[in-house]
Amino acid sequence: MAEKNKVEKSTLYLVATPIGNLADISERAIKVLSEADFIAAEDTRNSLKLLSALGIRNELVSYHEHNKKASGERLLARLLAGESCALITDAGMPAISDPGEDIVALCTEAGITVSVIPGACAAVSALSVSGLGTRRFAFEGFLSANKSERKRQLEKVKNDDRTLIFYEAPHKLRATVSDMAEAFGETRKISFCRELTKLNEEIKRTTLGEAVAFYSANEPRGEYVLIVEGFSGEEIDEGVQQMLSLPPEEHVAKYEAEGMARMDAIKRAAKDRGMSKSELYKILNS
Repeated sequence: MAEKNKVEKSTLYLVATPIGNLADISERAIKVLSEADFIAAEDTRNSLKLLSALGIRNELVSYHEHNKKASGERLLARLLAGESCALITDAGMPAISDPGEDIVALCTEAGITVSVIPGACAAVSALSVSGLGTRRFAFEGFLSANKSERKRQLEKVKNDDRTLIFYEAPHKLRATVSDMAEAFGETRKISFCRELTKLNEEIKRTTLGEAVAFYSANEPRGEYVLIVEGFSGEEIDEGVQQMLSLPPEEHVAKYEAEGMARMDAIKRAAKDRGMSKSELYKILNS
């Protein structure tokens, strides 16, 4: 009889780990972490605590954002030589807003089998309890720490009608929420999902305007997943309305003056005007 869930050679296993509650680890995850030839971890110190709690003693190597090129090549060489590797991140699913994305790409290009051991994911967990729409959503991950770049990123998604998912650290939360309120409008709904599955788990459902006031008076604590309501089409954007009164070329020029590349400005203006980018491009070049 074939062994159930056998750990295969020359295979990269993406192993989901708990995002806070150790009891969320799966039996299959424990088996793979125990039996893989080695484990690659984003933070070996953090992962060692998890493995110790599970009674797992296995070779642990470092793979993170700052060493991913050199470390990734070493991991790939070992996989090509026939070894199996379990990849874990600090918490949750590897390769989601995580340097694991790069090693997965390397392995697929080299013909190495990549297998997933599913489990906890902060983004999906937060979405499910947010109280906002779950049928269609977009994961945006961490926004830029640079204010002008962050504003540009928010401008790109302000009219997206899908529920938006962001990650944010406590020291950046106030600035991010303030910029979101400016870009999306103060009435847009948002759910703050903090410290999910931990003792201090908190779900705060509010609007961006109310959130700005709340976090001005209260210190953000813990890691956050922000679930933002998609654009409903009913919000009044005075800036866009003013743009629509301009000739198409001036409309595009306004966005270029804000720092957008020419084609991005055309795409944005076309969306404002309810036409395709190619239609607007023809008008501009007629």
